[in-house]
Amino acid sequence: MSQALRLAIVDDHEAIRLGFLHAAEKAGHTVAFSVAHVDEIVGKVSKENCDIAVLDLSLGDGSNVESNVGAVVAASIPVIIFSIADKQNLVRAALRAGASGLVAKSHSMDDLFHAIAEVAAGNEIDNSQTAAAIDADLDFKEANLSAREREVLSLYASGLAQKQVAHYLGISQHTVKEHIVRVRRKYETAGRPIENKTDWVRRALEDGLIEDGSL
Repeated sequence: MSQALRLAIVDDHEAIRLGFLHAAEKAGHTVAFSVAHVDEIVGKVSKENCDIAVLDLSLGDGSNVESNVGAVVAASIPVIIFSIADKQNLVRAALRAGASGLVAKSHSMDDLFHAIAEVAAGNEIDNSQTAAAIDADLDFKEANLSAREREVLSLYASGLAQKQVAHYLGISQHTVKEHIVRVRRKYETAGRPIENKTDWVRRALEDGLIEDGSL
């Protein structure tokens, strides 16, 4: 029998959480946290009460995958993404934020728990989905935006006018314009120019700052 682990599952579909709970108990593990959103465990989950967390890429609260993964990794908990994984930009964002790998929901729970055992043993997840995302990322040059620049980009690409972005963030419209100029320049340097409004949306999607459903 494999090592008994304390696990967390973050998925906004109750059926997935219940299926995970059943499979975990069958495998001799304990589900310490079963929640719909990451903010429900932030400040509660730690390496003292959880060994591995399993997260979906897209959660119903509109949260950012990079922030979600980063919040759990910051608590010293390894993260495995369990998702449909049909959006490579979100997969790349999760891996860049520190996720140990990906298991597609088209795979069985046995595959997921095999991946959990691998990560618990200190190994990387070696499957085609994770490898494909890593390989794709090698040719994907980062724009290296600051946190504020990413906020401005996500809001502006979502359709807000500069004045609305300024109001939302509590900064001046002039400051928003400066951020937009810097963002455009950084993408140009990265070889991913922004020439029109469509490009703003495309870059934000590529970098996992917005999702198709948010437009």
